[in-house]
Amino acid sequence: MALVKALIINKESLKLNPLSVMEHVIPVMFNPPDYQLSKSANFAELKIPGLPESVFQYVGSGVQTLKMELFFDTTEHGLDVRLRTQPIVRLTDPDKTTYAPPRLLLLWGTLVFPCYLASVQQHYEYFNALGMPLRAKLSVEFKGNDAVESTLGAVVSAYPLMAQTVHTVTSSDTVQGLAGRYLKDPTAWRKIAKANKLLNPLKLSAGMRLTIPRG
Repeated sequence: MALVKALIINKESLKLNPLSVMEHVIPVMFNPPDYQLSKSANFAELKIPGLPESVFQYVGSGVQTLKMELFFDTTEHGLDVRLRTQPIVRLTDPDKTTYAPPRLLLLWGTLVFPCYLASVQQHYEYFNALGMPLRAKLSVEFKGNDAVESTLGAVVSAYPLMAQTVHTVTSSDTVQGLAGRYLKDPTAWRKIAKANKLLNPLKLSAGMRLTIPRG
C-alpha cells in the first residue's frame, strides 16, 4: 500500500482558483511521528449565598488545537530546504483585505481538521559549505475554526489527492526519466507534461513541483 502523505489545503486560495487544485495543496515531505490534539471547556464559578460550595456553569468550549513537528531534508539533491518550508510558513500571513488568517484543511488518513495556522517555529539544523540550510524542523500549531459540515465538499474533492505523488524537480531530472521512475514507462512522459501543463517538457527547473498522474 502506498504511503499516504498528510496534506495542508489552502481553502481560501482554492476558492479563488478552483481549476488549479494542486497549486493550493501542500504535501508534507515526511509524515510526523505523532501529533497532539487538545481542547478545553470554560466554566464560570458562581458563588451563591447560603451554599457552602460554588456552582460551576458551562459557558463554552475553547478552540481545539493540533500540534505536530514537520521534518524536511533536501541533502540528497542539495536544494535550499526553505523552498519546502516557506509555503507552510507563509500560511501565517493574514489576508491583505480582511486581515484574517487563511482557512486551511489538514488531511491525514482519518484526520480531517479544518483550521488556521496559529504559529510556526523554524529550526534549521544542517547546512552546506556556503551556509545554505538543507535540513529543517517546523513546530506548528493549528487551531480549529470551522464546523465539519461546511468542509465536506472540500474533503470529497481533495481526498483523492492523497493517492497522488508530488515530485520536486532536481537539476538532473528529465520528464522521460520521471515517467520511467514513477510510471514505469519513459514513453509515458506526455502524461506528466499534460497533468502539469508544461509548455516546454524538455526544460524542467530545479525546485518546481510536478504532480505525477496515476499510471
